[in-house]
Amino acid sequence: MNHDQLNHISQLESELWSAADNLRANSKLTAGEYCMPVLGVIFLRHATNRYIEALRGIQADQAAGKMPKRPLAAADFKKRRALMLPLESRYDTLTALPKNSDLGAELVKAMDAIEKDFPPLLGQLPKDYTRFENRLLEELLRVFNNETLQTASGDVFGRINEYFLMKFAMQGAQDNGEFFTPPSLVQVIVNVIEPDHGIVFDPACGSGGMFVQTSHFIEQHGDQTAHRVTFFGHEFKTSNLRLALMNLAVHGLEGSIKEANTFYDDPHELYGKCDFVMANPPFNVDKVDAEKIKIDRRLPFGLPGVNKDKNVSNGNYLWISYFYSYLNPTGRAGFVMSSQASSAGHADAEVRRKLIETGDVDVMISIRSNFFYTRTVPCELWHFDRGKPDDRRDWVLMIDARNIYRKVTRKIYDFSPEQLQNLSAIVWLYRGRSDRFIALVQSYLDRTITGARAIAEKADNFRVAYESLKRAAAPFLKTLPEDSSLHDRVKERDDSAKACFQGLDILVDRIAGEWNQPCEQEPAAQNKLLGEFDVMAKACRNMVKEVDSVFKLAVRIVDAAEKDADARKHDEWENRTISRMQKELDAHRNDLVELLKTTDYFERQAHWLLSRFPDARLVPVPGLLKLVSRKEIEAADWSLTPGRYVGVAPPEVDDDFDFAQAMRDIHAELADLNQEAAVLSERILKNFAELGI
Repeated sequence: MNHDQLNHISQLESELWSAADNLRANSKLTAGEYCMPVLGVIFLRHATNRYIEALRGIQADQAAGKMPKRPLAAADFKKRRALMLPLESRYDTLTALPKNSDLGAELVKAMDAIEKDFPPLLGQLPKDYTRFENRLLEELLRVFNNETLQTASGDVFGRINEYFLMKFAMQGAQDNGEFFTPPSLVQVIVNVIEPDHGIVFDPACGSGGMFVQTSHFIEQHGDQTAHRVTFFGHEFKTSNLRLALMNLAVHGLEGSIKEANTFYDDPHELYGKCDFVMANPPFNVDKVDAEKIKIDRRLPFGLPGVNKDKNVSNGNYLWISYFYSYLNPTGRAGFVMSSQASSAGHADAEVRRKLIETGDVDVMISIRSNFFYTRTVPCELWHFDRGKPDDRRDWVLMIDARNIYRKVTRKIYDFSPEQLQNLSAIVWLYRGRSDRFIALVQSYLDRTITGARAIAEKADNFRVAYESLKRAAAPFLKTLPEDSSLHDRVKERDDSAKACFQGLDILVDRIAGEWNQPCEQEPAAQNKLLGEFDVMAKACRNMVKEVDSVFKLAVRIVDAAEKDADARKHDEWENRTISRMQKELDAHRNDLVELLKTTDYFERQAHWLLSRFPDARLVPVPGLLKLVSRKEIEAADWSLTPGRYVGVAPPEVDDDFDFAQAMRDIHAELADLNQEAAVLSERILKNFAELGI
């Protein structure tokens, strides 16, 4: 998907959530009561789209003689990653029902029909629709039946489903949102262990996010998930198990997920068989019966601490041991773990020592607080590699990523796509894949050049739109008396525009005269090119302010003419034309500003990497990373906390303070506070109403 498509989908996600959540608020349902039924409706909409797309493909193949004309079978649809939906389960059937229909009963019938034909979902789809009012169900079906969604692809529905899971998690649905691991953390794990073949196992799979991100990773590399991996999972809570199966189905995926308590059960019997293990287990569980597990073969390093009640004091090292034991001799694991675990003492430290001595601990990454949606705790991402080459077996890559983040709201952070790539690039260097690092840097440089070369056209469009609005307003402005304050504003606008367009001309000429030869993909050439980009990137940042200033001054003159000089009543003032030109100027301003920001942004990404690793090889970076030997770890009480090793980054003086990013952060905080205020206000009014006040 390109940038515009992603923006459109983000807007669609927000609109759908707002509409669906308003229905919930008006129905007096809790988020937990509402979560599964809404995800069930999304599932039906997506399944219908997949069915229609597959049916068209089948019919086209039959018409072209590629497939015999015969009654269709479920296998015909499965080949196209679709369900052969019964008539009563199709979304258009439900939306075409007569007004007096019992929608709750019809939705239950639709779910029953799918489960009958698709055994992996048997008993898992939501069936509690009869508890809802018909009006609410009508509105809910309408929300997910807009024109865009009727033809939306699987990628779009996958994103929408993940977005709704995230929003429900933020509301505390389904046992405090424990079913959902933030995509940023899953993506880091996937990028480090690269699960591209064999058995992929999640012993605490929640809503199945690890499987979904694995499929994204495989498909981004041009392969088909079903041809590369087999998914297995455990989930302790029935509601989460249902979410996982629906989440897989809505992405066109299948897996064997069983209801199990991994502390005591191992229904898949995958000990020593997994190519990849990924998980975000419950942290700090303290009531695991030590007597039941003391001879479990999945505890190769022995039991961690046991209290006087014969319970394991903290289950973190049970999880860590289990994850390790499931790996085959070349397997990799990546998982989220409480930040307490990496330096825990006593019996936990003894388990950790034995684990480190295997040489299979690979990469440790510290994550700051506020990445989770329902709790603010920091965490660490652990990674094992049992196939690690001999020259790395006595080393662990420590990365402290607590200063790398992007604000989503006042309370929630994540990683941008480029931050995720940059963290991956560090791991590539650690594994000797400098070619991948160089290719990533080159992609940033190429995108910088592409953006720079497009500035000329966007600048011309902005200039033409500005001149058009200026000419349209000029006849009226000439009628004003000499002492009108608007004349001073016109001069200010013209002076600002002159300086802005001169600056754009200089920038465009500089771009046109340089970088016509392809950059050689090796560090020295990339560093040289980046040095040349530095002046241009600063010019782009400065031009954003200049362009915005010209636009604001032009608009203020229009506003002042209409409000202070009654321009709308004058024959020389063409309201519709000026309004249209003002909108066109705004659109071209936005296009130009976004391009200037994008050009600067990708230059910054290349700078972030090359300033730290100018020779495309791994070196210690204070405050960020260090390759730590086993002897150093032993001297530090076998701690695996990255912050103990990487040191403190030197203070940076930011001469190019990113004002725009600071404003985006402030806007995110303000939007979050406004939303909280609205919820609180609604709650207060409801309480007053219940009190009869």
